[in-house]
Amino acid sequence: MRQCKGWSMVLLVLLGLGSVAQKLPTRDEGLFQMQIRDKSLFHDSSVIPDGAEISGYLFRDTPKRYYFVVEEDNTPLSVTVTPCDAPLEWKLTLQELPEEASGEGSGQPEPLDQQKQQVTVDEGTELFSYKGNDVESYVATSTPSGLYQLELLSTEKDSNFKVYATTTPESDQPYPELPYDPRVDVTALGRTTVTLAWKPTPTGSLMGQPVQYCVVINKEHNFKSMCAAEAKISADDAFMLAPKPGRDFSPYDFAHFGFVPSDNGFGKDRGLTSNKISRAYTAKPKVSDIQKVCIGNKNIFTVSDLKPDTQYYFDVFAVNSATNTSTAYVGTFARTKEEARQKTVELKDGKVSDVFIKRKGSKFLRFAPVSSHQRVTLFVHTCLDAVQVQVRRDGKLLLSQNVEGVRQFQLRGKPKAKYLIRLRGSRKGASTLKVLATTRPSSKQPFPSLPEDTRIKAFDKLRTCSSATVAWLGTQDRNKYCIYRKEVADNYGEEQRRREQNQCAGPETRRKSEKVLCKYFHSPNLQKAVTTETITGLEPGKTYLLDVYVVGHSGHSVKYQSKLVKTRKYC
Repeated sequence: MRQCKGWSMVLLVLLGLGSVAQKLPTRDEGLFQMQIRDKSLFHDSSVIPDGAEISGYLFRDTPKRYYFVVEEDNTPLSVTVTPCDAPLEWKLTLQELPEEASGEGSGQPEPLDQQKQQVTVDEGTELFSYKGNDVESYVATSTPSGLYQLELLSTEKDSNFKVYATTTPESDQPYPELPYDPRVDVTALGRTTVTLAWKPTPTGSLMGQPVQYCVVINKEHNFKSMCAAEAKISADDAFMLAPKPGRDFSPYDFAHFGFVPSDNGFGKDRGLTSNKISRAYTAKPKVSDIQKVCIGNKNIFTVSDLKPDTQYYFDVFAVNSATNTSTAYVGTFARTKEEARQKTVELKDGKVSDVFIKRKGSKFLRFAPVSSHQRVTLFVHTCLDAVQVQVRRDGKLLLSQNVEGVRQFQLRGKPKAKYLIRLRGSRKGASTLKVLATTRPSSKQPFPSLPEDTRIKAFDKLRTCSSATVAWLGTQDRNKYCIYRKEVADNYGEEQRRREQNQCAGPETRRKSEKVLCKYFHSPNLQKAVTTETITGLEPGKTYLLDVYVVGHSGHSVKYQSKLVKTRKYC
């Protein structure tokens, strides 16, 4: 312990702490526990505490030095450096000081500036150096007492890093230990899921330390440390694009930082009214392609909601929950399976095809007319929710629209052309529809024409205890309309109503007792294309569901929007 006071004094001089500075942390356990809980002792300090991991930040091409003291000879030493978002260059040196630096030679302490000069001029003995982005350690079973200097440099960009140093490596074990086989295995692979498995760390099971696992998923590369993954996540979150040196901020930048633009002429004076400059600094939102999920102590995990036929990289980290230190397993990568190739449905000229699409699913239809043609007529009748329709002729996109109800499209023909129709379902639920494609000219459409508004209107003032009067719009084409009624419970809700709102289910699916009447109707003047009907034989105080079906010349029918009416209870 003869040199202990000398080393401590030199370290205090280097740090400019003066004679009344804090006591340097040692591995006196009681003092260590007290100091490590007081974060202010090491915040923005060049002192490395014994037995605790610290975080730091490097500016590019600007070295940073850290110091710590080994007080006794033949002391074990371990130093671990973890680069985060860039490769680092670092070296560890033992500072050589003259004997009188201990302050015990002449009994008279040297001037402070002379002591500092002795330390800074002498570069010391280099013990270890490394350049790269791996987590690297210097380990020695026996080291001399003295002042140790760790110098770090980032030549690529500003970067975060972590450092851990200890003189009791055997008992500390700060990082979770990896199993004998540290690889992450892919045990199951699907179109949107990947199942991972790995062997548990002995730190949790044998040593009883609190350990959890965190899984990181991204599309670029594997990460060598949790620190590197978290740096990438932070970079993807919300950092604003910095303006080029020498240019003013745009008004957007001040708003981005929470300042409200004022009308005091500040922007005008500094030339901030230019649209060109403002556009140059507008930060576009970026969707992060990296995810981190911590799953507790399970060592099997299924990653879901992935994209088909896409390569992903998977990393697993064992994290000590008490110290927040982590160790990386050997990561892996996998490509999800391709979407199952869907069978293409062949459409026959002039024939109606029934199509079912799963929720958020797709279906492909192919129409290849046998004879040459000038025009193709496409009819689409959606039964439930709206469906997106895309039509390509020999690979060229002809139309892309959302269709609800009955729609007719006229497509320009081409000799020997082939048409590919893609139907994409709704997010709300499964979709059913009827599709017909034909090259044959016909004055009579297979589907009935519909007005833009397919609601049924009920007249409240004409409502009685036994009847209800309703009206609906028609078209200029002469069509057959059939009215049906059904008694329902008073609490009949929208969800039941939606389930029964299948526009492709025709009158043939209804009971004969529910039929009210059928009639033909049209009007050359669309402004007068409205008809009314009074439904009789109803019971007082009851709720009825009314439906109107319009039937086309080929027998295909379309149902109007259902209407709930309630008869008067007292008359």
